[in-house]
Amino acid sequence: MAGRNLTPAQVLQLCSDRGIQMIDLKFIDIPGTMQHVAIPIGELNMEVFEKGTGFDGSSIRGFQAIHESDMLLMPDSTTAVVDPVFEIPTLSIICDIRDPATGGSYSRDPRWIARKAEAFLKSTGLGDTSYWGPELEFFIFDSARFDQTVNSGYYFIDSDEGVWNSGRESSLLGGRNLAYRPRYKEGYFPAPPTDTLGDIRSEAVLRMQDFGITIEKHHHEVATAGQGEIDMRYDTLVKMADNVTVFKYLLRNVARRHGKVVTFMPKPLFGDNGTGMHTHQSIWKNGVPLFYGQGYANMSDMMKHYIGGLLKHAPALLALCAPTTNSYRRLVPGYEAPVNLAYSARNRSACARIPMYFDTPASKRVEFRCPDPTCNPYLAFSAMLMAGIDGIMERTDPGDPLDVNIYEMSPEEARAVRQVPGSLAESLEALEKDHDFLLRGDVFTRDLIDTYLEYKREKELDPVRLRPHPYEFYLYFDA
Repeated sequence: MAGRNLTPAQVLQLCSDRGIQMIDLKFIDIPGTMQHVAIPIGELNMEVFEKGTGFDGSSIRGFQAIHESDMLLMPDSTTAVVDPVFEIPTLSIICDIRDPATGGSYSRDPRWIARKAEAFLKSTGLGDTSYWGPELEFFIFDSARFDQTVNSGYYFIDSDEGVWNSGRESSLLGGRNLAYRPRYKEGYFPAPPTDTLGDIRSEAVLRMQDFGITIEKHHHEVATAGQGEIDMRYDTLVKMADNVTVFKYLLRNVARRHGKVVTFMPKPLFGDNGTGMHTHQSIWKNGVPLFYGQGYANMSDMMKHYIGGLLKHAPALLALCAPTTNSYRRLVPGYEAPVNLAYSARNRSACARIPMYFDTPASKRVEFRCPDPTCNPYLAFSAMLMAGIDGIMERTDPGDPLDVNIYEMSPEEARAVRQVPGSLAESLEALEKDHDFLLRGDVFTRDLIDTYLEYKREKELDPVRLRPHPYEFYLYFDA
């Protein structure tokens, strides 16, 4: 399959060499879901790369109103890859979005915002490159059923690997039960036959490598019932955001081919560990890493102030980095949840951790542990970078590190440690009050932030708030 970084002319030649019949044009909406439209190979020419192809922006979440719906998809030839998901020979290309009314990039295009964030870093002179290494966790289930009607509401998840199936006859194994299931919080990381999903993860890794994504490792994660993780090697901001969207696309389709389903929901299971996207980040200039120094855990003043920016703006950041109501089922004390607005070299309950596996300038980075993979990576990475830059510019002091076990602190000591917001509503309120740091360099716009807040409140918060929760019947039916 093709690698990346092709020119438009090379893409056209690749299509001829590989017998490509369809071109799949992919882009991301504001909530972060991949969208696509396919065109026959005869419709792809140099003019499409230069002028784009039209689509209805009013039908995409968070984009245009119906009276200003015409938008253009601009294929980015450097992302062209033969797509393994389709049976028909198909080339996948990620697109930028252009507004034909202005002739310029579309201000609500998440990928354009990420491009502006990278450009803003360079314009400050602080650095020229930011590197990103998100750790995407996920669950692979055998089935997932859910519905909500006027008189009922339920979800039912099942996995032959789930510890709750230890006593039942397995429909997948001709009625036999072969045991070997990860117990609650003991899924990190047993070998087969307890881990039954290694081949699916390996197949997904191979498909990701075909897309030009460098993978470092994969493994079972802490929770029962098929929780896993696949780790990508760090890359620059826009490229890594592209990689995250492709990662989710490929893993979902590989699992489906095996009769299984993937979810990136932060907390699909009650009583077991949730799913996060710990995000490693650093700033470099002229090929030199800038986060290494002589301070705590061998970090530089720049890194210290970058962390200060992350912690200062964390409540607002979470509106973009932990952007669902379900995100706050994960962000509760326990379960290794990063709920404390502090930093530490080892403490995994701190929001900002400094990994200590290796102590070299190139490996020095901060791991921001609050995000989860339901976020739009273009918006989340851009927002974290802008918070870090703000911290550097304002020389924000993150305070003392939190190197003690938070659960062994006295109640008075524990109360002194700030915690992340407890709900999406609180995070959205924080973003509404604290977003000036995102507006620097016109990276984010007030229009984008207002659109995002309105969408989250009207399409997610209100629908959840209006529906009775099944557990409320247990608590209150006889009240």
